[in-house]
Amino acid sequence: MSGAALGRIQLEIDGEGPPIVFLHGLGATSSSFQPLLDSLLGFRCIRPDLPGAGRSPLPDAQITTDSLVEAVRDIVKTVAGAPAHLVGHSLGTLIAQHVAATAPELVLSLTLFGPIGEPAEAARERLSDRARIVRRDGMIAVADAIAAAGLSSSTKAANPLAVAYVRESHLRQDPEGFAQSCEALAAAKGADLRLVRCPTVLATGEDDPVAPPGAAQGLADKIRGAKVKILARCGHWTPIEQPRQCARLASDSIRASAA
Repeated sequence: MSGAALGRIQLEIDGEGPPIVFLHGLGATSSSFQPLLDSLLGFRCIRPDLPGAGRSPLPDAQITTDSLVEAVRDIVKTVAGAPAHLVGHSLGTLIAQHVAATAPELVLSLTLFGPIGEPAEAARERLSDRARIVRRDGMIAVADAIAAAGLSSSTKAANPLAVAYVRESHLRQDPEGFAQSCEALAAAKGADLRLVRCPTVLATGEDDPVAPPGAAQGLADKIRGAKVKILARCGHWTPIEQPRQCARLASDSIRASAA
C-alpha cells in the first residue's frame, strides 16, 4: 500500500493492474473497503477519502454533488489513467452513477453497495437536520444513532466490532466536512440511468433502511442489464457487515466485466 494525493484529496493505492476506484459513503472513509482488497489481487485499488471526509480536508469551495462528481472524474483520469472500474457504497454509489452517466468513457463497470438514488423529501429533511446538529454539537451527537440505525439487528448482536467501526468512523469526521456532505446529498439529483452502459451490479442488505431491496431494484430497472444481489442479515454498511460476501461479489462482477 502507498499513500498519494491529488491536490488536497488523500488516497491509498494497493496492487498493480487494471484500476478500480472505490467511493465511500457519508460518514465513511477509504477504510470501509479494506475488507475487499484481498479478493482483488491483480488490480490497482485506488481508495480516496472524498473531499472533506477522513484525511481529506475541506475544499476551498462548498461541497456539492457536482463537485464530488468532478473530483472523482479527476481521480479516474489522473490517478487511474482512465477508464476504471468503480466500486461505491451509499453516497459513493450516487457519485458513481453520475460519473457513469455523464462520462461513460471513464467507467468500465459499476459495483454498487447500498445503492441510493435521488433522496426522498423526508430523507432530505433528515440530512439537513443532521448537518445542523453536527455544526452545533459535533459528531458525538449523531454517531451512536447512525450506527444503531444503519446496521442490521443481526450485525449488532453478532459483530459488535462493526458497531464500533461505524461509530468511530463518524467520530473521526470533521463536523463541517460532514455537514457539507449531508447538505450536498440533501440537494442531490438522481443520475440519468438510461445513459449508463457499463456492466452494473447493485448489492444491498435485506434489512437496509437506507437502500432497501425494492429501491435497489428500482434503480436496476433503469440500467440496461443491471443485476441485483440481496444480502441476508445485512443492513446498510454492507462491506463491513458482510465482508466475505461483498468481497466475493466485487471480485466476481469486476472480473466478469473485464473478461
